[in-house]
Amino acid sequence: MTIFCSHCHQPLQAEMSCLPRRGKQAPRASRPFRSTKSASKARRDQINAELQALRSLLPISMQEKERLSYLHTMALVCLRLRGAQLFPPGSAPPVGPALGTELLSLLPGFLLVLSASGKLVYISENVAQVLGLSVVELLAQGDTVFDILDGRACEDVYKKLLLAQEEPGREVTFVSEMCTSKAFRLQHGGNRVVTVCGRFVALSWPPFPSTTAFLALCTPVMQSPADGKVGSQDDIFQSTHILDMTFIDITESVTYHLGYHREELVGQSWYNFLHPEDTDLAAAQHRAVGESFGAGPAAESAVLRVLRRDRAWAWLRV
Repeated sequence: MTIFCSHCHQPLQAEMSCLPRRGKQAPRASRPFRSTKSASKARRDQINAELQALRSLLPISMQEKERLSYLHTMALVCLRLRGAQLFPPGSAPPVGPALGTELLSLLPGFLLVLSASGKLVYISENVAQVLGLSVVELLAQGDTVFDILDGRACEDVYKKLLLAQEEPGREVTFVSEMCTSKAFRLQHGGNRVVTVCGRFVALSWPPFPSTTAFLALCTPVMQSPADGKVGSQDDIFQSTHILDMTFIDITESVTYHLGYHREELVGQSWYNFLHPEDTDLAAAQHRAVGESFGAGPAAESAVLRVLRRDRAWAWLRV
């Protein structure tokens, strides 16, 4: 049998091809394996050194510095940087870290400073007395005021801050639950309701003459007793209403909270004593009560402003 070349179609003497064969190539030398462990370790060591340097500059005690995690360190550094931008050294801010412990202990709540975008700029150290969380622990929740508030109130708070920003100097007030420690929640049955009252102030010192900051005092609202236990009848008052929320009965302890005598309230509508900004919330709670009539617990608790006899507003949890 004659075998022809598949390329030139000439007869072949053996199984071969007339195409020139490539010379045998020497096997390629494999590249040496380079481990990246040393490079990764060098980067980690560099990051650790930078974090240690930043931690050493923080104006807190050595004991607190030793407890700081990387996350807490960066959160605290960012807070200090934002504060330094709004209140540079040598300026005279209306409020800031220069406040002493003695002065802070006299306040009914803690101080809060926010940037125009809602970023946390300053939190006074006595926040631990109100929320059970230190400044560092609170920053672990996030770096904006919305991260430490109850999610249901964020939209309302955002609107209030926009309103205050449009009219610097105008005081706005909002109330919301704030994050607390686990121990606080176990003791009180939930987070703490806090009233935030503040306004945007234009900063007049360089290098940011047109920058504004929101300065606020955060005051705790009295908590409802956990598990239904009360230490005194004066801690609460109870009222009975007909379907349109007209008072038909109320306990005498209302005098302690609102200054009214029982006879002054019976026959009047609950809505006559509510702050105008809280009527929508009260109406929503009223509807929830009506819709779930006879079906167990009606609505979640709400914190409302009620007019006292002395014409001041009292925050009540109902």
